Amino acid sequence: MDAQGPQEEYVPTFYIGHHESNRIRVGPELLRQAQDCGYDMLTTPITTPYFHNRVLELWSNYIHELRFSAAEDVLIPIIPPLTPTDTPLAPNETISQLLAVVSPWIDLCSPDPAVYELSRQVLELEIAYAAFCGVGNIILPSPRLHHGKVHGECITQYARAVQEALNIGQYISLSVTLSMMDSPDQECEDNIGGLAEKARGEFMGLPPDDQRESFEMDEKDDEGTVIVSRKQPARVDFFGTWDAWHMIRTSCKYSNRLFVALSIPSHLPPAPVQTRWFSEPLRLLIIYKSTFFNNKHDLPAFTHNHQALLNQYMRIRNPPWLILSDIGPIPGIDAPKAVFSPADGNLPLDQAADPPLPSLDEDTDLQRKSSTKSTKPANLEPLWHLNYLRKLQRRQPPQDVIERFGAGYQDYLQAPLQPLTDNLESVTYEVFEKDPVKYERYSHAIELALLDWRAQSKQASAPDGRVVVAVVGAGRGPLVTKALQVSESTGVEIEMWLVEKNPNAYVILQNHNIETWSGRVNLVKSDMRSWKGPYSRQARPETVQPSGYTGQWPPRDDEPAKAAGMNASPSSSTTTNAFPNQPPPSTASSASFGPIIHHTIDILISELLGSFGDNELSPECLEPMIPLLNPIHGISIPRSYTAYLTPIAAPKLHADISSRAEKDPQAPDTPYVVMLHAIDYLSTTGRSLNSKSTPPPSSMSIPQPVPNVLPSWSFTHTTSSPPTTAADNNRHNERHARLSFNLRDRAACHGLAGYFEALLYESEGSGEELLKDDGKRKGSVEGERTPKLDMEKQGKDKGKAADENKRPDRTWAKEKIELSTHPVEMAAKCEGMMSWFPIYFPLKTPLYTPDHATLNVSIFRATDGRKIWYEWSVEAFASVLGQGIGGGGGAGGMQRRRVRLGGSEVGSSRVGGCMM
Repeated sequence: MDAQGPQEEYVPTFYIGHHESNRIRVGPELLRQAQDCGYDMLTTPITTPYFHNRVLELWSNYIHELRFSAAEDVLIPIIPPLTPTDTPLAPNETISQLLAVVSPWIDLCSPDPAVYELSRQVLELEIAYAAFCGVGNIILPSPRLHHGKVHGECITQYARAVQEALNIGQYISLSVTLSMMDSPDQECEDNIGGLAEKARGEFMGLPPDDQRESFEMDEKDDEGTVIVSRKQPARVDFFGTWDAWHMIRTSCKYSNRLFVALSIPSHLPPAPVQTRWFSEPLRLLIIYKSTFFNNKHDLPAFTHNHQALLNQYMRIRNPPWLILSDIGPIPGIDAPKAVFSPADGNLPLDQAADPPLPSLDEDTDLQRKSSTKSTKPANLEPLWHLNYLRKLQRRQPPQDVIERFGAGYQDYLQAPLQPLTDNLESVTYEVFEKDPVKYERYSHAIELALLDWRAQSKQASAPDGRVVVAVVGAGRGPLVTKALQVSESTGVEIEMWLVEKNPNAYVILQNHNIETWSGRVNLVKSDMRSWKGPYSRQARPETVQPSGYTGQWPPRDDEPAKAAGMNASPSSSTTTNAFPNQPPPSTASSASFGPIIHHTIDILISELLGSFGDNELSPECLEPMIPLLNPIHGISIPRSYTAYLTPIAAPKLHADISSRAEKDPQAPDTPYVVMLHAIDYLSTTGRSLNSKSTPPPSSMSIPQPVPNVLPSWSFTHTTSSPPTTAADNNRHNERHARLSFNLRDRAACHGLAGYFEALLYESEGSGEELLKDDGKRKGSVEGERTPKLDMEKQGKDKGKAADENKRPDRTWAKEKIELSTHPVEMAAKCEGMMSWFPIYFPLKTPLYTPDHATLNVSIFRATDGRKIWYEWSVEAFASVLGQGIGGGGGAGGMQRRRVRLGGSEVGSSRVGGCMM
């Protein structure tokens, strides 16, 4: 696989739009001019300032009637239908290139019922008309979470309004504008001129006749002088807006037409907040003038942290669009005197230099001042911000091997394979065979096994003294090729067997044996569980191997016919490596050979592992093979494997599964194979995957917290494994695990991510190794990676080695050869391996947890003798301080208790289990 060509060709695409808060109308000329400048889209308001004034007038009349009307119940006014003066929109050919913006002056979270009702009417009028005009994407205003003493309590109103908007516009997508974190101060700044400031104090927990001054909650004397100031700095809630978003999308049942328009602040929140938003369905990233910092040339640019965030967010399977908001008018029409050239990203490197990274320890006021100071020097080009983003587009890091291989597979749900009931297609084998890392690890494991075998003078099983190697479930034969190559490179002779049940793949294997393996392989077409093992037959003294026959000699009962050029019995499932169309030997007959003599396997090789290790029946397939192993020295590659789990937030996967469940009731009970990408690990350590303890990522990205990934169970295949019987109905392969995960931040658990680690072979070391003179080899993590040349021994034996035409002796340390999809260990053990994606166990209903909660995960591997399946569930617990029973406990009778917050339904894949 060429690792350079695709990297150089990869150029990401940034779709960039322009938004102006005071824009009234978008005509064809403005749209063409924006496209000439380099913009891909524009935003347009749905209604005009005239409509805004009309609604405010209705509000004023309503308040006046409340105060002076004798009527006990004054009805909230109904907004009349839109008129031509109320809206700039009309159906035309350019409407698809516009993003419609709902009026930002409404407040769907207002605790004042009249403000909410008028806001809801405005929303429904605008959504209905925009949908009629053919608008495909609409941006909703951000939900306001703070109203006096009311904080986030009316988010359900917003959610209900959004749900109704989705029903009105059946073919539109809605994007909810959200800041990365909840900042009350910023929200207050955005209230000017809107319905939010009209809300009455009695609905916000404030005195009705002093609603504006009482926002500060100061204590004053009779003359209005402040005695005690209660004003406190606004506390930023890092997950506050995510909490509101979770409520909205949950109420809307994870609609696949509901997205996030994320506002990027000048100072980014901590990495856990950034990764949480990374997992959400981002449609837009809104970038303001204040998002930029000035570099040494006093020109606006992104900090390293902002670039890292952009790099990572733009690697989502469906990357978000970028909106430059209020960075200045479009030159040519909005600014006729501006001189410009189209934005193409060709900026001088020194001018586009990154600004110094702002200190996170600076005072908040100083941070705000630095982010809002003028970023437009006299010589700033009109399209500087757009040009800068195009420059970042050109500088996007290249895709690594995994990203190139997984293009199109990110967060794509795939049902696990049914290896025993389905015959795989050739293209599936081909995809697996493209992984050089896996086969290099297998090759190294086979090599060390053969070297240890010879160094320790183990007794081989073949009658002629060769080491018997068998590859079961051979597919198209890549491991067979590796074993033959290793045999040649080490000088250890082997008797090669392969077993494959797929009749289509068996045809390819026969061709390989003729064209590639030179007839050195004994082929068996059979289910490995019914294979009785390698065999040989002693020829009678008068019997001679026919000329041109290169199969197993002497052949078994059904082979003399093949040796004689005749067809074997149709019921036979076993053949050897006889070449077709060879001259028929006259001396081969069934009476010329003695009885079949079975012998054991010395090295058993398989690649039956699934994404969870055992989910493709590797234990059930390999168990019948263990009695066929050499009882003293037999080796299984792999030797053992362990399954791992961790809880994750995966809202996109949950939405996908929910939509599938409409047609497939078993969709929520299916464990899926997924290339997990836009997810958030819920239980993490204080370390970072980008720290020195692990190799750095190939591209600049957000520091990734290290997830807590815990082992569930293991399977081991050695000659010392206890014998099994058919009477237990495969019960010995059942497993159960109960795992506990501590969570730091509030979250919604959508499912469990499963991984595995496999020990292919553990070398016992200290053996003689015959290799090429360079002695170069990539090894595993543990032990010595490269065999060391014993220079002293080489010097003493130099003459002897020359006389015997032998290469220098080498020794190697104890070494483990492993495979791993574990997200923490994979980079160190087998970086770049792409044969397995993780497995995902979904929850039918996401489980919400507060800060500092604990998740208990229960998972079962069950069987009934015909198939295996998994069952899983999650429980949430919190530790609270409360009154103990009978007044016991600590001081004041208080004690800390563990309270169950809730639990998920039990997921079960029994209906679609893996058939045995």
